Amino acid sequence: MRTEKDSLGEVQVPEAAYYGVHTVRSLQNFNAAGAPVPHEIIAGIVQLKRACAKANRSLGLLAPEKADAITTACRKVLVGGLADQFPIDIFQAGSGTSTNMNVNEVIANLANEALGQPRGDRRGVHPNDDVNRGESTNNVFPSGIKLACVALHTPLLTSLDALIVALRAKAGEFAGVLKSGRTHLQDAVPVTLGQEFSAWARALEKDALRLQMSCDFLFELGIGGNAVGTGVNTPRAFRAAIVRELSSLTGQPWRPAEDGLEVTQFMTDLAGYSAALRCAAADVNKLCNDLRLLASGPHTGFNEVTLPAVEPGSSIMPGKINPSICEAANMACLQIMGHDHTVQLACAAGQLELNTHMPVIGANLVAELKIFTRCCVMLAEKCIAGIAANTAVCQRHFETSLGLPTILNPRLGYDRVAELVKESRRTGQNLRELVLAQQLLTAAELDALLLTSTGPNHD
Repeated sequence: MRTEKDSLGEVQVPEAAYYGVHTVRSLQNFNAAGAPVPHEIIAGIVQLKRACAKANRSLGLLAPEKADAITTACRKVLVGGLADQFPIDIFQAGSGTSTNMNVNEVIANLANEALGQPRGDRRGVHPNDDVNRGESTNNVFPSGIKLACVALHTPLLTSLDALIVALRAKAGEFAGVLKSGRTHLQDAVPVTLGQEFSAWARALEKDALRLQMSCDFLFELGIGGNAVGTGVNTPRAFRAAIVRELSSLTGQPWRPAEDGLEVTQFMTDLAGYSAALRCAAADVNKLCNDLRLLASGPHTGFNEVTLPAVEPGSSIMPGKINPSICEAANMACLQIMGHDHTVQLACAAGQLELNTHMPVIGANLVAELKIFTRCCVMLAEKCIAGIAANTAVCQRHFETSLGLPTILNPRLGYDRVAELVKESRRTGQNLRELVLAQQLLTAAELDALLLTSTGPNHD
């Protein structure tokens, strides 16, 4: 062990640790979550430290040898292999001070080591005065969350696009499969199975647009604003210099906040992105519910599609196959909605110049992004790609649907069609059989009428 000292007194720190006294105190105080801050947020904060060091160097605020040692230490952290040095619990002080200081200490000690100084020696690279120079947790942590979300955004859109492509492929494959539509879970006018898949794909395309639009706000950073966003103790050029260095390091178009106080107090940029993700999860949840209904049966349900079998469905009923992938996706979507609810509550819970719930906001957002990314890939590959249409069943439901009389109204009139419906119920014959038997329409005329009944989207 080594002895380190802060304003509260001396603390014993493991000799091998790159973290220091503040981290040890936090480990003694916080353990409610039982899980550390996600490494994506740690990586975002480290990127910010790296950019700040370069900005401080360019403005003559940090000695070149210290700045270079800090940037080298940041690169070492980003390469990986030091995850055990960032153990702070998610549920900590609401601005994330423990995590910010944890990062500061690790970087400082890595830098000291590179400069030939012992770990914990603050006479070399100091965690507050050097690594945290011109910074405050109040803008470091929320900016770190934004960097984490942006890093996860592209994989998320890629997986969502894969799901959309799979749905579009099935929409084309099933374009000619006529079936009964349903509203209120009751028979409605005809649609094609392809139209149902196309509608799902379009819903997710709109979700992708909402995610992209909300992501734009994440590029506005409060870094350099210090305690309340005013930039106290920093030169006017500092914020622009940080963003310039960060953009160069990451290849992303970061920009300084238009109002430093606003971006420090309000976490709405994060809430908006989470809300867009919740909407996407809601749509995926809905289409999974639809698929479970359409695949229900096979003998006592709709049985209009067959989902790929991925596992035996029951430990007691031989031969039973369940919609396991859809159910797993349902649960993933519900979990995402739960994470989002926490994000919305936490974003609304700030007071005056600061939101004090940032670690839980960040942890839940990262969880949402990672769950949804995996969920979309699973659904596309394990379910959508292997769906088959039960065309004969769809045709039978279409021909016996109570929505079919609506299609005949313009040609035969309401009263005549009503009589046909009564006769169908009495005799058991479907409307097609009755129309043809009574020579009200030819087979070609009826087929043409039914084909156009699904509207202009029918190919």
